[in-house]
Amino acid sequence: MTLPRHDGPFRFQDGARVRVGTGDPPGHIRTPMYLRGKVGEVVRNCGAYRNPERLAFGGDGLPLLPLYVVSFRQRDLWPDYAGPASDTLTADLYEHWLVPADVAGE
Repeated sequence: MTLPRHDGPFRFQDGARVRVGTGDPPGHIRTPMYLRGKVGEVVRNCGAYRNPERLAFGGDGLPLLPLYVVSFRQRDLWPDYAGPASDTLTADLYEHWLVPADVAGE
């Protein structure tokens, strides 16, 4: 089976600062709660893939969505984090969960 191409532009480039949306829609959500509303940096664009939130309920997962690796400083995620300031966590996040960092989470 050949997947359709994602013909639209990718919204974020490597190095872009992004904020994770804060929504809590019903269903199978792949974006961890502890990342919602947090600011990170796009490490790389992984291409476009089927939307797992739609696949989980027997849908086709289309349209394809851009997927990014986003890095977060652990101290920004957990205020009591005692490790080095340079420690980071990376997560694979779909574009529909991301907004530019200067925009409030949705």
